[in-house]
Order: sequence, then structure tokens, then C-alpha cells
Amino acid sequence: MAESVYKVIQLVGTSSESWEKAAAAAVSKASSSLRDLRVAEVAELDVVLDDEGGVSAYRAKLNVSFKYED
Repeated sequence: MAESVYKVIQLVGTSSESWEKAAAAAVSKASSSLRDLRVAEVAELDVVLDDEGGVSAYRAKLNVSFKYED
């Protein structure tokens, strides 16, 4: 079996509905321009607050790996 190398990048997805949808948005967008996505690890979750202290957006910071090609 040949050895492989993977690159890891960090992405931030946002959603007005949930952290799950924020993470899915990041992976979906990345998959449109990167090939061989392998693993997405949730590194951090946070929320954006509006002026009244309510949640206006959910954010998921992901470490995403894909196969590195020359």
C-alpha cells in the first residue's frame, strides 16, 4: 500500500439555525472545491449575539483533512 499525505485546513461554517447546519455548510462548501475530503473534526462551537443578547448565528470551527496531491 502506498503512503499518503493529508493536509488539514480550518474552516468556519455559520447558520442561523444550529451548529449542525453550520458544520454541514462548511463541509458542503469545501467539497465543491476540494477532492478526497476525509475527516472533519469540530474544534470549536460559538454563537454570534444580537443587540438584545439573543443568538443571531451559530458558528462551527472545523479542522478538515483531504488527501494532498502534488
